Amino acid sequence: MKIYNNNEPTKAEKKVCHFCDIKMDKIDFKDVYLIKRFTNSQGKIYPPKRHGTCTKHQRALATAIKKARVMALVPFVVK
Repeated sequence: MKIYNNNEPTKAEKKVCHFCDIKMDKIDFKDVYLIKRFTNSQGKIYPPKRHGTCTKHQRALATAIKKARVMALVPFVVK
């Protein structure tokens, strides 16, 4: 058991991209449960730092979310 000094900050673990971890090539815009995981309660897309997504998958995720919004699977804005 490690004893931490309150004055020294602990090193945070590096987050791994969810899509790279499961080796997912294409993000389907019809998978609403997956898409909702990466949006907040207001319908905004979370930044990559929040979930640790890589740049390649963040771009694909944003495109999938925008397509799902147009198809009315996910709302644009929740008030």
